[in-house]
Order: sequence, then C-alpha cells, then structure tokens
Amino acid sequence: MSADPLHRAGAPQRTPTNPPPNGSATGAIEVRRSTRRRRTVSAYREGDRTVVLIPARMSEAEEQRWVSVMLDKLAAQESKRVLGDAELAERAERLSNQYFDGRARPVSVRWVTNQNTRWGSCTPSEGSIRLSHRLQGMPEYVVDYVLLHELAHLLVPGHGPRFWRLLEAYPRTERARGYLEGVVAADRLPHVPGARGE
Repeated sequence: MSADPLHRAGAPQRTPTNPPPNGSATGAIEVRRSTRRRRTVSAYREGDRTVVLIPARMSEAEEQRWVSVMLDKLAAQESKRVLGDAELAERAERLSNQYFDGRARPVSVRWVTNQNTRWGSCTPSEGSIRLSHRLQGMPEYVVDYVLLHELAHLLVPGHGPRFWRLLEAYPRTERARGYLEGVVAADRLPHVPGARGE
C-alpha cells in the first residue's frame, strides 16, 4: 500500500501505463485506482486517451489483465458502429496525416459490396480506395489497417520492401493481419451438423 496521501484519502490514483503486450490499446492509457471501488472495473475514451478505473487493491498482473479486457470491450463496442463513406474518407485523411505525413491523398474512399475476395483495393491513377463491406463491424484497428494498406498504395504501387516499410509505422499491423487471417480461416471451416445445438 502506498503512503501517498491521495491514495489514503480515497482519491483515485492516476497511473499512465504502457499498452499491454497484446496490442489492445489505441493511444495513451491511464489507469485510475480508487479505494472506494471494491470489485467493479470500467473504462471509457477521453479524447485520444483511454481511462480504466480499477480498485486500488489490484495487483499489477490483475491491472494488466483488466486493462486488456476493457480495451477489447471498448473496441467491440466501437466496432458495432458502422461508418458511412464520408466518415471513412475523414478517417483515411486522419490516418494519412498521422502515419504518412499527409502524403497519401485519395480522391475517393468508399464501401463497396462487390469485393468478396479482397478486403480493399486502390486505383492509384484515379486516387480511389474501395473497402469491402465485409469489414463493417470489425474492430476499428482492422479497418484502419486496411485503409492504411490502401493509402500506402497511393505512395508505392506494389508490395515490395518500400511498401511494407510504410506500414511498419502503424503499431497494430501484425495484429490486424492476424485478425483478418483468422476470419479467412474461419470461413474455410466446414459446417459441422449439430455443432450449434441442432
């Protein structure tokens, strides 16, 4: 137990923490410990920061586990919100500014329903980016990765070393690729009769 007077008085302790190793975070994470909080854990977004509220008595290991759980819950809630084409274009602009210094400038960014074998496509000569409607409802970091992938094609047409170096700037590239590979693998699984309580 800390000798910090704020801690003893029951005011929440604020701890900036690093993202958990599984990459669940988006932006900074602030953990606030409270002696008033006994069992419940909650989290919310505050601008680019994620605030996780936990009981003061939790161990470091419990804190890390709960931070990861709450980040995944927030991501799941956010993924249920479907972006329109205008929001998708705004997101592409924000991602280009954040990761490519604004150099990737698409003319159009939109959802399409005719891409069933690709997650996204880009026509650099036209500056157009199209994302498959199958991405709707997936976690935001996955949609962001596909958008960045297509934005990178506006700067580097192929999939050579220069292209992959551009995507290294996005910290959740490997996680997003793993998620999409999992979706593809799950689609290939055969239907097992009776597996769903039939």
